[in-house]
Amino acid sequence: MSDVSTTIDIDAPVRDVWAIVMNPERLGEWVTIHRELLSHSPGAMEQLLCLRGAKFKVKWQLTTNDAPHHARWTGRGPARSHAETEYRLSDNGKGGTRFAYRNEFKAPLGPLGALASHALVGGLPAKEANASLQRLKTLAERAA
Repeated sequence: MSDVSTTIDIDAPVRDVWAIVMNPERLGEWVTIHRELLSHSPGAMEQLLCLRGAKFKVKWQLTTNDAPHHARWTGRGPARSHAETEYRLSDNGKGGTRFAYRNEFKAPLGPLGALASHALVGGLPAKEANASLQRLKTLAERAA
């Protein structure tokens, strides 16, 4: 299992940041491992991602939508892998947004799959999450 949690302060209002992160068509603007939005409808999407040169599809369902403060997406990937991504947005006390991001990935095949996954990706998910949040910060602050 891989679990990544990180936060960033963004100099833009919570509602503006929420509008960006909850728009599937804007994923390519800020998510570094996003390659293509394959389909989307209210509360669901299918996304093509790429990590260490390996492309894979994930089907996401929006399981929590407490706009504009909390969203949770649960995903199913290749070989019965599972993922959960969570966004928490709050006022940072300066008129901007504190954006907390969490992603949990569960590889198939139990402990053996988790060991193989860790060997293949190492600390890359945390690096990509932080790079994505930096992109989000730039994008939201330019628009504000």
